[in-house]
Formats: sequence, structure tokens, C-alpha cells
Amino acid sequence: MTPEVAHDMSFWGLFLQAHIVVKLVMIGLVVASVVTWAIIIEKIVTYRKMAKQMDRFEQVFWSGQNLEELYRSIQSRENTGMAAVFVAAMREWKRAQEVGQRGVGGLRDRIEKVMDVTISRESDRLEGRLMFLATTGTSSPFIGLFGTVWGIMTSFQAIAISKNTNLAVVAPGIAEALLATAIGLVAAIPAVVAYNKLNADSQKLAGRMEGFADEFSAIVSRQIDERLAA
Repeated sequence: MTPEVAHDMSFWGLFLQAHIVVKLVMIGLVVASVVTWAIIIEKIVTYRKMAKQMDRFEQVFWSGQNLEELYRSIQSRENTGMAAVFVAAMREWKRAQEVGQRGVGGLRDRIEKVMDVTISRESDRLEGRLMFLATTGTSSPFIGLFGTVWGIMTSFQAIAISKNTNLAVVAPGIAEALLATAIGLVAAIPAVVAYNKLNADSQKLAGRMEGFADEFSAIVSRQIDERLAA
């Protein structure tokens, strides 16, 4: 009677006993999971920081402070969100003032254009690396399944060679293979949930910037009309 070989059924033991292809799949999924969590934490911090900065800027902007003074106080900073939109619009406004009345005609369109470009740039920065979360969430289960299928194939080949179908012999190989799928799900589930939440938060912040741009455009239009009527 062939003596049974002891198997380490811990996660680490299953990893060490797995086929090299399955090991590579597991390592790749673990790395993807670590990167996913790093992106999630970084985005949460960034979005909360930007939301607070927008709240503070809105409070100052609508407090009645002179726009020229507000522009001078923040133009030299590294502005984001609404502040970046405001600075870009005011910079274009100042350029028009420098060239005199001749530049007023298309000023409204130019200011709206620079605000749109700034919002697009800020939105791209907010959405950066979110695609990695989407890709991880959709592909990790399939990558894990590939590792599982490969592991089961090699396990069956080993069973056929040993001609021993005892459950104690079969179970470790199957467990090693299924571990790849489990790791794939561990990587995918947080990525999918985080992508949906962070994408919604990003769209909300972009919507606030677009709303501010519309309001500021109305203010600029009134001032341009007053200048033209003068």
C-alpha cells in the first residue's frame, strides 16, 4: 500500500505546492489587489480634499469679496477644482483688459472655452487610474479561473499517473487550483465596488465645477454687457 503524503492545507502551503503557472496567476492577482487598494485609498483622500477645497472656495466666492482681490490672493497657488476654473477664467479676463476694448467682443466665448478646458483637465485628473479598477474588477475573476482550470488539469494528470483516486490525494490539488479563483474574487470585488463609488464621486465633483462655471459665466456676461453699454 502506497503511503499517503502529508499536505499543508494552509493558504501558504497551497501556494507553495501549486503549479508554477498557478503561482504566477496568484502573484499577479495579489499585486493587482495591492495596487487596487492603493488607488482606492489615494482617490478617497483626493476626493475628500477637493470637496473641502470647493466648499471653502464657494464660501469665499459668494461672501461678496471683490473678484479681483480673490484672484490676486489665489493665482499663485496650486489650485484645483473650482479655484482652478476661476483662476483660468480670470486670467483670460485680465488678458482681455490688457488689450483694451477691442478684445471684449469674443471674450465671453474665450472665457467659457478656457473654463471648459480646465474642467476637462480637472476631470481627467480625478478619473485617472479608475480604469485600472474597472479592468481589475472585470478581468480578475477570469484570470483566477484560468489558474483554477490549469491547476485542475495538472492535478488530474498527477492522479492519472499515480493511479490513486483517494480523496486525500485528490483534495489538495483541487484546493490549490480553487485558491486562484478565490484570490481573483478577492481582487475583483473591492475593485468593482470602489470603481462604482469613486466614479460617481468623480462625476459629482465634475458636476459642481460645471455648475460653478455656468454661474461664473453669467457673472462675466453681465459685466461684459455693462462694459459694452458704457
